[in-house]
Amino acid sequence: MAVPRVSRRGLLGHAGTTGLGALTGAGLVVAVDPGTPVGPPESIPAAPVGTTLAPWGPHQPGVAQAPPAVLEAVALDLRPGVDREALGRLMRLWTGDIEALTAGRPAPGDPAPWLSVPGADLTITVGVGPGALGSDRFGAGPAGFTDVPPMVHDRLEERWGGGDLCVLVAGRDATTVAHAVRRVVADARPFARLRWTQQGAWNGTAPDGSPQTGRNLFGQVDGSANPRPGTELFDRTVWVPEGRWAGGTTLVLRRIRMNLDTWDGLTREEQERSVGRRLADGSPLTGGGESDDVDLAARDEQGRPVVALDAHVRRSHPALHGGRRIFRKGASWTREVPGPRGPRLESGLLFSSYQADLADQFVPLQRSLDELDSLNEWTTAVGSAVFAVLPGFEQGDWLGRSLLA
Repeated sequence: MAVPRVSRRGLLGHAGTTGLGALTGAGLVVAVDPGTPVGPPESIPAAPVGTTLAPWGPHQPGVAQAPPAVLEAVALDLRPGVDREALGRLMRLWTGDIEALTAGRPAPGDPAPWLSVPGADLTITVGVGPGALGSDRFGAGPAGFTDVPPMVHDRLEERWGGGDLCVLVAGRDATTVAHAVRRVVADARPFARLRWTQQGAWNGTAPDGSPQTGRNLFGQVDGSANPRPGTELFDRTVWVPEGRWAGGTTLVLRRIRMNLDTWDGLTREEQERSVGRRLADGSPLTGGGESDDVDLAARDEQGRPVVALDAHVRRSHPALHGGRRIFRKGASWTREVPGPRGPRLESGLLFSSYQADLADQFVPLQRSLDELDSLNEWTTAVGSAVFAVLPGFEQGDWLGRSLLA
């Protein structure tokens, strides 16, 4: 089947894709001045100014960014007949979209150009699923790239899984993120159809404006002990070190439903015991601050483990997994679902896990949690999808060229 060519523009067709060149060094992800914002009325407080993130470098910059205020994840299925050459055309189009939208410029042909604004903390991250791999597409995936095997506590729904392509659009406001999603999905239409979209939000900013880890809907500080971007530990944990996929990573996206009603019925002591951290500040039950390591050997006056054997922090601790780690992010979601007595609310966490080797890092950790994690009583995975995140691209190049050319 012949794949329809894009009539709105040619192979590249994006004017002005190098407009940020004078503001960035080659291969660096930097923040540039978003310009002078239009002053709001005096009665309305001005929104905090964000950053404009350059999209170039050895890695896609959205991976190492802190959990965004707004996240929309989109999966698409390739149309029949889309081969390596067609994927190259799509990646060129998306490269132009990414360069324009993250800079605050409208993508060419955008019917609502005023919705593209600088200073939006906007990142657009592209990954490919198993269906986009193979000799006539992106070739073999990175080492250890595999699907997540079924877990005992999973209750997976097909509508929240799979996908040949994935685009994660993240930013500081829902309008800018939704607009960027519409543009990348529209440009993909000749090549792929929408499979699913999932949205979530996160508060990574403390009241004083400083960064914070953030909390999930259980009220837990969620994301403590993550590898810190820019460190050797982070690089070793996240980035594929060599081969065709060097500079890329792998992503597991899990949609987790949280039973807030039964969780709210627990005492604070029961909630903290299940996690192994204090709810007030995320500090370990064994003492110290949020950033201090959990002492798994600590005992109370009766000789019992301070951190329960089935506590989440124990079951996920690198000491139990030969030092294996992941880099995780969360985004909370709530939606209305029908019920026998009328609509009800369903809530949960859109959980993203990044790791260099999915089979060697994520799968053993997830199996450990599935076997004996007290949080299994209040959480259920209802969606799961895996993607190989493409390596980054330099200015003047295009996303995925090293894998498709």
